[in-house]
Amino acid sequence: MTAKQPQAAIWDVDGTLVDTAELHFRAWDRLCREVGTPFSRADFAATFGQRNPEIIPTLFRRPVDATESGQLGDRKEAYYREAAQQGVQLLPGVTALLAGLKAAGFRQGIGSSAPRANLELILELTGAAASFTAVVAMEDTQRGKPDPEVFLTAARKVGVEPACCVVFEDAIAGVQAAKAAGMKCVAVTFVGHHSADKLRTAGADRVVSTLADLNAAAVEALWGN
Repeated sequence: MTAKQPQAAIWDVDGTLVDTAELHFRAWDRLCREVGTPFSRADFAATFGQRNPEIIPTLFRRPVDATESGQLGDRKEAYYREAAQQGVQLLPGVTALLAGLKAAGFRQGIGSSAPRANLELILELTGAAASFTAVVAMEDTQRGKPDPEVFLTAARKVGVEPACCVVFEDAIAGVQAAKAAGMKCVAVTFVGHHSADKLRTAGADRVVSTLADLNAAAVEALWGN
């Protein structure tokens, strides 16, 4: 990579930009109780970061057609957005890193497994929407993480080659997707779904406890510049 090539930062949202994991857990728990399906913290941890089309058959332990999956997913996400309206804040270090990367010339986008309505709500509630030139959501992909489709789509939308992109993630499947896309990856352990060792084993180029431990210069150093 030469200095003249543009660089991009692609952000996962849940667990990276914001911590809304408990809101998701409560929404899934409510849905599963309503339909009489057991649901545990272990079930949640095993599926966190995936798209609803992959989560729902796993939770319900049976094949689920697209129509039923869409209906169940819509109910769960409505519960989630209802709770999120009470207030969501950016995680430590995010505001400064967003600004620092912008000042360093990075293009920035979102690459998430969440439905677009969720992402738009979170970006509105946190005031972060202006930082991103592209948002890739569940509806924009056919395959969920660890498939690299979401990040490759984000790279294309921001107009940057995958090798010049860095992904910010908190989940093993997300780290695997970033590396499969040929991108650098910084993993964050702040929310605590996965240990630093597991994230490194998944391929993370750097693991931090919080994004407050990172700045634009440290991100650029991932390429050895």
